Amino acid sequence: MDIKKTLLLADDHVLIRNGLRQVIEKQGKYSIIETDEGESALEIIREQKPDIAILDIEMPGMTGFEVAQKVHKESIKIEIIFLTMYKDESIFNKAMDIGVKGYVLKENTVSDILDCLKAVIKGKHYLSPAISDFLVNRNTKLMEPASDNEGINLLTSSELTILKLLAEMKTNQDIADDLNISIKTVQNHRNNMCNKLKLTGTHALLKYAVEHSTKL
Repeated sequence: MDIKKTLLLADDHVLIRNGLRQVIEKQGKYSIIETDEGESALEIIREQKPDIAILDIEMPGMTGFEVAQKVHKESIKIEIIFLTMYKDESIFNKAMDIGVKGYVLKENTVSDILDCLKAVIKGKHYLSPAISDFLVNRNTKLMEPASDNEGINLLTSSELTILKLLAEMKTNQDIADDLNISIKTVQNHRNNMCNKLKLTGTHALLKYAVEHSTKL
């Protein structure tokens, strides 16, 4: 007999939460924990370590996005699925940047959620078909050469040093060891560089570093 996956269902709309629970429970594959606000969702994730979290983006106390950011920052191993009523491409891109695996529109939640869960369990991404163009746009942007935007001259000497090490394909840990700084400091420098250079995407800064290595 297969071991059930533990699933956190966090949504402040009772009807949506109940509807999702009924659909998911019929599969007999999940042990479900419920909450109606963000702060308790984060507490449950930290303490009970569910396998999957389905988070409403807009919840009282703390948004699903804020919960996901905390989880990402704390390196908690969990697969996250976002629920949203907005077809917002910028939120979608930010969600992908922090490792969210599923992105489901509330208007399609009941019909999409089982397909989403199947994909996420297999380690794949899933988004509602109605916003498939978001993924196409994102992939197209990531395939384009990284833009210099306002220029490499915006970076500090410390940032340039880290960028050079990135171009040498060194990891955050390698860079931290080489420069005798913490990994958090390396991550902060990387975030600052992405903001200055207006880069988005998991590998955008690495791509930028490689393409501009001759200038470093």
